[in-house]
Amino acid sequence: MSNHNHDAHAHHGDHDHHEDDTPHGSLYDYVVGFVLSVILTAIPFWLVMGKVIDDKTVLSLILLGIGAVQIVVHMVYFLHMSPKSQGGWNLMALIFTLVLVVITMAGSMWVMYHLHSNMMPMPVNMNSMP
Repeated sequence: MSNHNHDAHAHHGDHDHHEDDTPHGSLYDYVVGFVLSVILTAIPFWLVMGKVIDDKTVLSLILLGIGAVQIVVHMVYFLHMSPKSQGGWNLMALIFTLVLVVITMAGSMWVMYHLHSNMMPMPVNMNSMP
């Protein structure tokens, strides 16, 4: 009977280890993520403060692209998101969230555009209103 208790205790001790096989970051991963984050912050700062690009549309697109890359860097190096983490549920939740955000933003832009184009023009002189 003491053998059974010993085996149960030994098996119980196995639960102290992480069995969910989620990737945990090492110091190297955190340093790489930090360096990439600093670089991806310094480049837009230099582009804007140095007035490197005159065209505001191009500058905005570049800043949005660098921001998207920085989001991915943070998710990979600090949040440890990968297709393997939590059996793929983290990635599925992220995709679902992105779909909802895109639908919400596109719908909002569509409504605002149509509201703007269908509004009655306002008179230039407010004194002429009845």
